[in-house]
Amino acid sequence: MTAATQTLAPRETPTIRGLPFVGSLFGMVKGPAQFFVDCYRQYGPVVRLSILGQKYVLIAGVEAATFMGTREGKECLRSKQFWEGLVGEYGATRTLTGEDGETHKQLRDVMRSGYSKESIKGRYNELIEITDRCFTRDWKVGQLVPVVEGMQYMVVDQLGTILTGAAPLEYVKDIRTTILHILNVLVTRQRPKILLKRPVYKKAKARVFELGYKMIAEAKARYATTRPEDRNLIDDIMAAHIETPDVMPASDLIVSLTGPYVAGLDTVANTTAAITYTVLKHPDVLKRVHEEVDALFAGGTIEEEDLLKRIPSLQGAIMETMRLYPIAVAQMRTATKDFLFEGHQIHEGEMIYVGTSVPHFMGEYWPHPEKFDIDRYAKPRAEHMQPGVYSPYGRGPHTCLGKSLAEIQIALSMARLFYKLDLELETPNYKLKTKTAPTPGPAMDFKVRVKGLRH
Repeated sequence: MTAATQTLAPRETPTIRGLPFVGSLFGMVKGPAQFFVDCYRQYGPVVRLSILGQKYVLIAGVEAATFMGTREGKECLRSKQFWEGLVGEYGATRTLTGEDGETHKQLRDVMRSGYSKESIKGRYNELIEITDRCFTRDWKVGQLVPVVEGMQYMVVDQLGTILTGAAPLEYVKDIRTTILHILNVLVTRQRPKILLKRPVYKKAKARVFELGYKMIAEAKARYATTRPEDRNLIDDIMAAHIETPDVMPASDLIVSLTGPYVAGLDTVANTTAAITYTVLKHPDVLKRVHEEVDALFAGGTIEEEDLLKRIPSLQGAIMETMRLYPIAVAQMRTATKDFLFEGHQIHEGEMIYVGTSVPHFMGEYWPHPEKFDIDRYAKPRAEHMQPGVYSPYGRGPHTCLGKSLAEIQIALSMARLFYKLDLELETPNYKLKTKTAPTPGPAMDFKVRVKGLRH
């Protein structure tokens, strides 16, 4: 029990009285980030709710974000139950996101190097070449480009080439269809199970397995000829399977090997699409970004050292976008035992939403939180350094393993986008439409016009 909870008398936990069976589904569908903020403002850091007949506890705010990183938080919360449906659908025994404790640590150790920024050390200019290739292929001058889709193909091209050695672009739509169904139905449970019987899902899932089997064959062939120091993520996973099959059994290979594509499609692609909008929406920010990226690429190739420090305006825009359009709105957990949180009794087995993004939208920590302000993150303001107020990559033991890699990938991708392309919103007054399921992000019909090439 934390010192904070020890001093609080037991409290009665409020319950949201939603519609019969539907519960709070409409609030979640409209926008989970704002829904959780509204819940926090009205009910405090703990409230009970239901969605499609399933009961949940929402813990939110700085209190919840801080709790995730404490020893008590690690002991009281687990991820496994929320991901069991995904694991079963792949015929696997476990996956990185769904393990806790020692087994989670084992899998992180296997994948840590492959998901780190060190995995692309010395390859920044190669990543730039891949990105340019994507622009030439998918971002034609004079066209309206569907941004999320364009970013999805770019992410798979980048991650495939850098992390796995291949870019299976022909499988992008299959990967997206498969993971949308699994996340919506089996993980976030916002859609009925009948959707898994749809032919479009069954066909897409079969294609993902086809890709997985190809990756297994290629990784096995590489194992005997690749030195440990030259291994990429896929090599590390295959080496773990061959050398420690108890840690990485054959049943878990497909979900682990295709994992980078799944992770990129619903995180990096959504984030880069949102950044495209926020920068184009603010001409003063775009001007500053143009000045930085023009200087960054003035010599043709770039130096990797201190990359992020050389593009402070762009980095501020990235961080501010991740505050206003968080991918990790909440983390889903199950209580491993009875415990008190902020004076409220949580019972073993209860399913929990941990609303770590709620502080993103609170004026107590971010003056004028609705304002897009890229200078919040520079000293002396450094508003994001206040404990528990900024959680773009989640919190606790399951904090995004690819955080350091994603920071570089996103920064380079956006720097190159604004350096190479002269873009504009579909209309000057366009306001970004967003989707909420399975994870929040720009709507698929968000488009920008490629007016021309800047360089």
